Amino acid sequence: MPITLPETLPAYDVLRNEGVMVMSPERAARQDIRPLRIGLLNLMPKKIQTENQFARLIGATPLQIDLHLIRMTEHLTRNTAAEHMETFYRPFREVKDEKFDGLIITGAPIEHLPFTEVTYWDELCEVFDWTQTHVQSTFGVCWGGMAMINHFHGVQKHILPKKAFGCFRHRNLAPTSPYLRGFSDDFVIPVSRWTEMRQAEIDTKPGLRTLLGSEEVGPCLVEDPAHRALYIFNHFEYDSDTLKQEYDRDVANGTPINVPLNYYPDDNPAKPPLNRWRSHAHLLYGNWINEIYQSTPYEIAEIGT
Repeated sequence: MPITLPETLPAYDVLRNEGVMVMSPERAARQDIRPLRIGLLNLMPKKIQTENQFARLIGATPLQIDLHLIRMTEHLTRNTAAEHMETFYRPFREVKDEKFDGLIITGAPIEHLPFTEVTYWDELCEVFDWTQTHVQSTFGVCWGGMAMINHFHGVQKHILPKKAFGCFRHRNLAPTSPYLRGFSDDFVIPVSRWTEMRQAEIDTKPGLRTLLGSEEVGPCLVEDPAHRALYIFNHFEYDSDTLKQEYDRDVANGTPINVPLNYYPDDNPAKPPLNRWRSHAHLLYGNWINEIYQSTPYEIAEIGT
């Protein structure tokens, strides 16, 4: 089944050209099923790139997805055209009375700031609390996941001595988890962050369960059943060239940066990178969507009750 997107959203043509099933809202309205309402709270500066990445993953499932783009109310982006934001995004204050089957909260390039110094921190905490009454399942990604696990459990993020940057091997720590159906025992995930969450601190919090982890870069995917949430600190959603874009940007700006580890063939930036995480990315987000479908009420108004 397709993902429902406005025909004028850039992701519509991108995904259709890739073979992903997409459908306009007008056509979806004529189908006699209830699509899953998934919100994307997009905190990344490159809004369109991030939209494409997540729409690609959740649009590959056999269910009809109705995607809603959400932004923080007062925070204005400088990297995406105002017309795009006005056309496709709604501020959080306009969706507060609505309910969603799922919500993705993206990362943001503000790792160096303490959480409480982020300009929209108070509203984001309101979003976190709102998910407990208005969202069936929430997926916090990278900084978004770190912020959410901090809000609900007080787990702190720690500055790394150097950036964790590249494709790192991870282990499947919970093979029987429904979120990891079809997962290999060992695989790579793109990582791009200056901070970390520590497994020893997560282990002190009752109810949290680490599903994926790495000896090199620590915990990756944490399940929080009490808050109907998943927190992932790395980037399954990345395109093949996302790490390359980040590396090329830093080189051009004269920012000290290492070649992303285990990303380019022979670690040679002159060679095109190979995508070795795409299949597991689709598995994870497909499993998440399936778990939402299995648990969410048919009457959407009953979510959170």
